[in-house]
Amino acid sequence: MNKEIRQRLTWVKLYEESKDAGFVCRRCGISRPTLRKWWRRYQTFGVEGLASQSRRPLSSPNAKISPKEEALILELRQSRNLGARRLQSELVRLHQLSFSLATIHKVLTRNEVKPLKKIRKKTEFIRYERPTPGDRVQMDTCKIAPGIYQYTSVDDCTRYRVLRLYKRRTAANTLHFIDCVIEEMPFPIQRIQTDRGLEFFAEKVQKRLMANGIKFRPNKPGSPHLNGKVERSQKTDKTEFYPTVDIYSVDINEQLAEWQHYYNWDRPHSAHKGKSPMEKYFDLSNETPYSDEVAQNYDSSFEHVQLANYQKELALQKLK
Repeated sequence: MNKEIRQRLTWVKLYEESKDAGFVCRRCGISRPTLRKWWRRYQTFGVEGLASQSRRPLSSPNAKISPKEEALILELRQSRNLGARRLQSELVRLHQLSFSLATIHKVLTRNEVKPLKKIRKKTEFIRYERPTPGDRVQMDTCKIAPGIYQYTSVDDCTRYRVLRLYKRRTAANTLHFIDCVIEEMPFPIQRIQTDRGLEFFAEKVQKRLMANGIKFRPNKPGSPHLNGKVERSQKTDKTEFYPTVDIYSVDINEQLAEWQHYYNWDRPHSAHKGKSPMEKYFDLSNETPYSDEVAQNYDSSFEHVQLANYQKELALQKLK
């Protein structure tokens, strides 16, 4: 029997002996409601009724998170290995549930979920970022499944993206994708940066860029880190978008368009301190040049059709 129960039992016994509530309250320094409460509990439950009871309500309608929502967070973490910030984003996108990062961290901590393992890179590259929207747009392709390839373009400054799916990586599909990028990017494009994939080096592709006043700047061989933003964004697609859809569904292109809109307008980006790409663009809209200004600064004399073979391209440049 702990100290609190012994003390309350003393109040009750003293009241039984004296039958004077005022005397007991004065002597023990308690109020009449307090004495009455413990007397009734003693009469109903005996000595066990003198123990302190939990004040937690039987139901909490104003609780921040329900058991069902907590189970959803844990299921997303286990099945897709997402961190707290990405869990927050996916809950909004897929389930229209909005929780703070602190709430999600509490759920993970309460359930003793192990933290994600951080992969340490052998070599740390210095990240660069162009200060103006449209100054450099990184473009790449990646295989999603047999017969399904994703073309991706991402603006170096704002991280605004345009996505399309094609059955093959061809020059014709590249031309169509370039037209989509020019149409959908909310700012004029000054240069496009790619790897050395043959789908980008077709003569008609490069001439289409020249016709639109866009510089073509492919990376050197063996330099995937220079196209790091588009590479990481494609990894984001494979982690956050494709696990939630059937890639062979008839409306996969519509679902990809919805994902593109969500990424550009609503998804918080850690590089922008939680802002979306469009919010970043709105912040820089006054510094973004207009199409006429970009066209005036484009000098076609510096542009030529480049070869995919880097060594031959260097040799030709030396001859000139």
